[in-house]
Amino acid sequence: MTPTSRFTVECMRIGELARRAGTTTRALRFYEAQGLLPARRSANGYREYDEEDLRLVSEILMLQAAGLSLDDTRPFVECLRAGHDAGDACADSVEVYRRRLAEVDACLERLNAVRAGLLTKLARALVRQPGPCRVTDRPIDDDVYEDREC
Repeated sequence: MTPTSRFTVECMRIGELARRAGTTTRALRFYEAQGLLPARRSANGYREYDEEDLRLVSEILMLQAAGLSLDDTRPFVECLRAGHDAGDACADSVEVYRRRLAEVDACLERLNAVRAGLLTKLARALVRQPGPCRVTDRPIDDDVYEDREC
Protein backbone atom coordinates (compact mmCIF):
# COMPACT_ATOMS: atom_id res chain seq x y z
CA MET A 1 0.00 0.00 0.00
CA THR A 2 1.40 3.35 -0.98
CA PRO A 3 1.16 6.34 1.36
CA THR A 4 -1.45 7.97 -0.86
CA SER A 5 -3.53 4.83 -1.37
CA ARG A 6 -3.93 4.53 2.39
CA PHE A 7 -6.27 7.47 2.27
CA THR A 8 -8.24 6.39 -0.78
CA VAL A 9 -11.79 5.55 0.16
CA GLU A 10 -13.05 2.66 -1.90
CA CYS A 11 -16.62 3.23 -3.01
CA MET A 12 -19.18 0.51 -3.37
CA ARG A 13 -22.63 0.44 -4.84
CA ILE A 14 -25.75 -0.47 -2.94
CA GLY A 15 -25.71 -4.14 -3.98
CA GLU A 16 -22.18 -4.65 -2.69
CA LEU A 17 -22.97 -2.86 0.57
CA ALA A 18 -26.05 -5.04 1.04
CA ARG A 19 -24.06 -8.21 0.35
CA ARG A 20 -21.21 -7.25 2.67
CA ALA A 21 -23.57 -6.18 5.46
CA GLY A 22 -25.81 -9.22 5.09
CA THR A 23 -28.98 -7.30 4.33
CA THR A 24 -31.04 -6.24 1.32
CA THR A 25 -30.87 -3.23 -0.96
CA ARG A 26 -34.46 -2.53 0.01
CA ALA A 27 -33.45 -2.27 3.69
CA LEU A 28 -30.61 0.10 2.78
CA ARG A 29 -32.97 2.34 0.83
CA PHE A 30 -35.31 2.34 3.82
CA TYR A 31 -32.44 3.31 6.16
CA GLU A 32 -31.63 6.12 3.75
CA ALA A 33 -35.25 7.31 3.72
CA GLN A 34 -35.24 7.28 7.54
CA GLY A 35 -32.11 9.43 7.63
CA LEU A 36 -29.94 6.70 9.14
CA LEU A 37 -27.74 6.07 6.13
CA PRO A 38 -26.38 8.87 3.97
CA ALA A 39 -26.20 8.14 0.28
CA ARG A 40 -23.82 10.01 -1.91
CA ARG A 41 -24.57 9.94 -5.62
CA SER A 42 -22.09 9.45 -8.41
CA ALA A 43 -22.27 11.48 -11.61
CA ASN A 44 -24.45 8.81 -13.18
CA GLY A 45 -26.86 8.81 -10.20
CA TYR A 46 -25.76 5.58 -8.54
CA ARG A 47 -25.62 5.51 -4.77
CA GLU A 48 -22.06 5.26 -3.46
CA TYR A 49 -21.05 3.95 -0.06
CA ASP A 50 -17.80 3.43 1.81
CA GLU A 51 -16.48 1.43 4.77
CA GLU A 52 -17.99 3.88 7.27
CA ASP A 53 -21.40 3.25 5.77
CA LEU A 54 -20.80 -0.48 6.14
CA ARG A 55 -19.97 0.16 9.79
CA LEU A 56 -23.22 2.12 10.27
CA VAL A 57 -25.32 -0.62 8.67
CA SER A 58 -23.56 -3.30 10.72
CA GLU A 59 -24.30 -1.32 13.89
CA ILE A 60 -27.97 -0.97 12.94
CA LEU A 61 -28.31 -4.68 12.22
CA MET A 62 -26.52 -5.70 15.41
CA LEU A 63 -28.73 -3.44 17.52
CA GLN A 64 -31.90 -4.71 15.87
CA ALA A 65 -30.76 -8.28 16.50
CA ALA A 66 -30.38 -7.32 20.16
CA GLY A 67 -34.03 -6.23 20.27
CA LEU A 68 -33.85 -2.51 19.55
CA SER A 69 -36.23 -0.88 17.11
CA LEU A 70 -34.93 0.95 14.08
CA ASP A 71 -35.75 4.25 15.75
CA ASP A 72 -33.81 3.13 18.86
CA THR A 73 -30.69 2.79 16.69
CA ARG A 74 -30.64 6.49 15.78
CA PRO A 75 -28.51 7.70 18.75
CA PHE A 76 -25.98 4.93 18.08
CA VAL A 77 -25.69 5.92 14.42
CA GLU A 78 -25.36 9.59 15.35
CA CYS A 79 -22.64 8.69 17.87
CA LEU A 80 -20.65 6.87 15.18
CA ARG A 81 -21.15 9.73 12.73
CA ALA A 82 -19.79 12.10 15.37
CA GLY A 83 -16.51 10.18 15.21
CA HIS A 84 -16.75 7.95 18.26
CA ASP A 85 -15.19 4.49 18.12
CA ALA A 86 -18.38 2.79 19.32
CA GLY A 87 -22.04 3.59 18.83
CA ASP A 88 -22.70 3.31 22.54
CA ALA A 89 -19.98 5.74 23.57
CA CYS A 90 -22.54 8.56 23.84
CA ALA A 91 -24.96 9.31 26.67
CA ASP A 92 -28.03 9.14 24.39
CA SER A 93 -27.12 5.60 23.36
CA VAL A 94 -26.67 4.50 26.96
CA GLU A 95 -30.07 5.99 27.74
CA VAL A 96 -31.63 3.82 25.01
CA TYR A 97 -30.08 0.74 26.66
CA ARG A 98 -31.53 1.79 30.03
CA ARG A 99 -34.98 2.51 28.62
CA ARG A 100 -35.16 -0.77 26.70
CA LEU A 101 -33.97 -2.74 29.74
CA ALA A 102 -36.73 -1.15 31.82
CA GLU A 103 -39.26 -2.13 29.13
CA VAL A 104 -37.94 -5.71 29.07
CA ASP A 105 -38.07 -5.90 32.87
CA ALA A 106 -41.70 -4.70 32.86
CA CYS A 107 -42.54 -7.31 30.21
CA LEU A 108 -40.87 -10.04 32.27
CA GLU A 109 -42.88 -8.98 35.32
CA ARG A 110 -46.11 -9.26 33.31
CA LEU A 111 -45.07 -12.67 31.97
CA ASN A 112 -44.20 -13.88 35.46
CA ALA A 113 -47.64 -12.80 36.66
CA VAL A 114 -49.27 -14.70 33.79
CA ARG A 115 -47.13 -17.74 34.59
CA ALA A 116 -48.09 -17.61 38.27
CA GLY A 117 -51.77 -17.40 37.32
CA LEU A 118 -51.46 -20.40 35.03
CA LEU A 119 -49.66 -22.41 37.70
CA THR A 120 -52.48 -21.65 40.15
CA LYS A 121 -55.11 -22.73 37.62
CA LEU A 122 -53.19 -25.92 36.85
CA ALA A 123 -52.85 -26.77 40.55
CA ARG A 124 -56.62 -26.29 41.06
CA ALA A 125 -57.40 -28.39 37.98
CA LEU A 126 -55.15 -31.22 39.13
CA VAL A 127 -56.85 -31.33 42.54
CA ARG A 128 -60.22 -31.88 40.81
CA GLN A 129 -58.92 -34.84 38.80
CA PRO A 130 -60.20 -38.22 40.07
CA GLY A 131 -57.05 -40.01 38.95
CA PRO A 132 -54.44 -40.06 36.28
CA CYS A 133 -55.54 -39.21 32.77
CA ARG A 134 -56.41 -42.11 30.53
CA VAL A 135 -55.69 -41.83 26.81
CA THR A 136 -56.84 -44.46 24.35
CA ASP A 137 -56.16 -44.54 20.65
CA ARG A 138 -57.55 -47.92 19.76
CA PRO A 139 -60.29 -48.00 17.12
CA ILE A 140 -63.81 -48.97 18.14
CA ASP A 141 -64.97 -49.44 14.55
CA ASP A 142 -63.10 -49.05 11.28
CA ASP A 143 -63.31 -45.23 11.16
CA VAL A 144 -64.19 -44.24 14.72
CA TYR A 145 -61.64 -43.87 17.48
CA GLU A 146 -62.47 -43.91 21.13
CA ASP A 147 -62.45 -40.42 22.66
CA ARG A 148 -59.52 -39.41 24.75
CA GLU A 149 -60.57 -39.06 28.35
CA CYS A 150 -59.07 -37.22 31.24
